[in-house]
Amino acid sequence: MTRPFAPGHRIPTDLLLRAYSAGVFPMAESAEDPEIFWVRPEVRGVIPLDGFHVPRSLRKVVRQRRFEIVFDGDFDAVIAGCAEARDERRSTWINGPIREAYAALFARGHCHTVEAWREGRLVGGLYGVSLGRAFFGESMFSRERDASKVCLVHLVERLRARGFVLLDTQFTTAHLKRFGAVDVPRRRYERLLAEALEGEPARFA
Repeated sequence: MTRPFAPGHRIPTDLLLRAYSAGVFPMAESAEDPEIFWVRPEVRGVIPLDGFHVPRSLRKVVRQRRFEIVFDGDFDAVIAGCAEARDERRSTWINGPIREAYAALFARGHCHTVEAWREGRLVGGLYGVSLGRAFFGESMFSRERDASKVCLVHLVERLRARGFVLLDTQFTTAHLKRFGAVDVPRRRYERLLAEALEGEPARFA
């Protein structure tokens, strides 16, 4: 289900947080399109934190400490990396209003990054929204092999350690299913979300 948002308008931060608490998130048709629309999927992607699977080859890469992992170091660089065109994806849904909105969430402590650095260069990362005990993964990118995957491993480690109970991936892909992502019907997802928003919020940072 989608609803259009007026072209060129900013997304108010409080409205964006209310949308996440209701299981809704914004997207755009492309980086060049100034409009956004609200999405409430019938089927939602979730990675159960107790069912997260790390392939053997990736465990080896993590142990090698090939990348320096940084949390919340350079949000602007991460969202720029997520928005850049690549061979397998010539266009992105991250437009100007979305960049601005998530930068505002980052400033308020509700948006976070996991970054992979190598020899002073940002080579991969991901960002997402933290609300209550839920983390909503938004996007990830790699400029070197396995960089974003290693970031995902460190994200899950932190979420487990800090008391989060829900990792929302919005949708599932073959890539995410390798890590244990599953499709959840909307009604069940909304129950999981309600439980994650109850009680003392988890602290990501």
